[in-house]
Amino acid sequence: MKEGTDDMTEIKSEGGGKVLISDEILASIAGKAAIEVEGVAGLGVHYAGNKAIRKHKPKSVNVAVAVSGQNVKLALAITIQMGAKLHEVSKEVQERVKTAVETMTGLNVLEVNVRIGAVATVRQKA
Repeated sequence: MKEGTDDMTEIKSEGGGKVLISDEILASIAGKAAIEVEGVAGLGVHYAGNKAIRKHKPKSVNVAVAVSGQNVKLALAITIQMGAKLHEVSKEVQERVKTAVETMTGLNVLEVNVRIGAVATVRQKA
């Protein structure tokens, strides 16, 4: 249930009052869970059309959140480390993000869409 502003969601509570959580907090939880996955170099590639743009903003910038009632859909862009297995890393990101958001908020995560926006390479010094 949206309450007050467009980016606030009421979550289940056992007490006598309301508990509201912002979409920014949901995005932050998802972003932090994603970057903890081995093989993820970070978040930070945002898409504008077909053009990748590097953003230097908080982790939540590259996580889109859509809430309907107690259901959440998330989409995020990640930068993956060179040599990582894309399919395994992206699956682990989906699982960890879903678990983190559901555990911390009690909301139901319907989907976690992952876009691999870049591959990070490490240059060795000569």
